[in-house]
Amino acid sequence: MTIALQTRNLVRRFGGLVATNDVSISLERGARHALIGPNGAGKTTLINLLTGVLTPTSGTIELDGQDISNTSRARRVELGMVRTFQINQLFPGFTPLQTVGLAVSRRLGLDGNMFRRIGSDKRVVEGCVDVLERFDLIDVMNRQVNSLPYGKQRLLEIAVAVACGPRVLLLDEPAAGVPEGERGEIMDGLAALPEDVTVLLIEHDMDLVFRFANRISVLVQGGLLLEGTVAEVSTDPRVREVYLGDEAHG
Repeated sequence: MTIALQTRNLVRRFGGLVATNDVSISLERGARHALIGPNGAGKTTLINLLTGVLTPTSGTIELDGQDISNTSRARRVELGMVRTFQINQLFPGFTPLQTVGLAVSRRLGLDGNMFRRIGSDKRVVEGCVDVLERFDLIDVMNRQVNSLPYGKQRLLEIAVAVACGPRVLLLDEPAAGVPEGERGEIMDGLAALPEDVTVLLIEHDMDLVFRFANRISVLVQGGLLLEGTVAEVSTDPRVREVYLGDEAHG
């Protein structure tokens, strides 16, 4: 078993408030791991700690065995940790091709005119086509982002993250705001993620969580209530009480 991402006794305090309370989690390489919990459970704080937006009060974060607890956000991306956000972070005037091309060009370390390189550099072309096909975006690749259905925009965000070449991918509520009729595309996009990429999914849509994840961590009031398989978490009475509701999933 190879651990891709691990926290050890992670704590974050804001004055007298303990937002993350002694959290220890481990993600195996290639894991499909979900992080769930009610509003205010500390999920966003934990993700901000993992990505370097916040610094731990105590405890450590390890990426492929390397302590990154005090590493900058930019350096974490260079090391292979990439995230998406709850709120769309795309450039509305770009096309999917330009957006993915920018990510591919940066991953390849190419400078200069990115828009010229999309058409002239074989590596960029191949990288763009691979990602756009994987996430079913070829047919809209030349449309402006702000003209796309919201489900397609969320798919594009995932595609851009994958184009960065992550080893660990943090998906922050990829289905947030997506109409019910477009959520199937999000599931298809998650299924298309490279198998060797370790994925931590934060999501309120429990159908999506249960279909995607093979392991789930449950946060409550900043602490880890339970970590286990989908079956273990979905049937645990404590989880049903604080998050799922007695009527949820049987």
